[in-house]
Amino acid sequence: MSLTHTFGLLAHPDQEWEAIRNESETVTRLYAGHILLLALIPAVAGFIGTTQVGWQIGDGQITKLSVTSALQLSTLFYAAMLAGIFILGKFIDFFAATYDAVERTPRGVALAAYTATPIFLIGVIAAYPNIWVNMLAGLVAVAYAVYLLYEGLPILMRIPADKGFMFASAVLTVGLVMFVALLAISVVIWSMGIGPVYVN
Repeated sequence: MSLTHTFGLLAHPDQEWEAIRNESETVTRLYAGHILLLALIPAVAGFIGTTQVGWQIGDGQITKLSVTSALQLSTLFYAAMLAGIFILGKFIDFFAATYDAVERTPRGVALAAYTATPIFLIGVIAAYPNIWVNMLAGLVAVAYAVYLLYEGLPILMRIPADKGFMFASAVLTVGLVMFVALLAISVVIWSMGIGPVYVN
């Protein structure tokens, strides 16, 4: 059922959030049927784009990554996405009581996973690593993901819309902090020798 929700969230998000709430998927099923597969899209597309297509800045030459380097970075990126969804989901569950959530079944990972769906799907654009195209597509995906968060959180957690707005804003803030932390961790990893190796 997880993949059918993917398309439903794009076509009719309100109805789909209701359907997701009524299903009560376990975290294991959610990962097996949704997260593991969709998170592969940006990781594989990024690998193909950086090793086979390459990118160009201005009129400069086309730059690519070595296969080994791209494989290492794509694997780390994939692992970071899987861990990030889980951590964000646990944050949502932990703070649910603070916002008087009626729903007591842990649904944080489901909310985080389905909210990230547009970002996973637009990841296919990484197969064509053009900075402007990627940036524009990424902004559209992030904007829709934020919309899904604000729309879905009150439905999934069964809380009033005003508290849902506050809760969603807190989740968004934590997501941004996690993104900055990921950038910092990337710098540390690169300093350990697991960084990009460029080829022309």
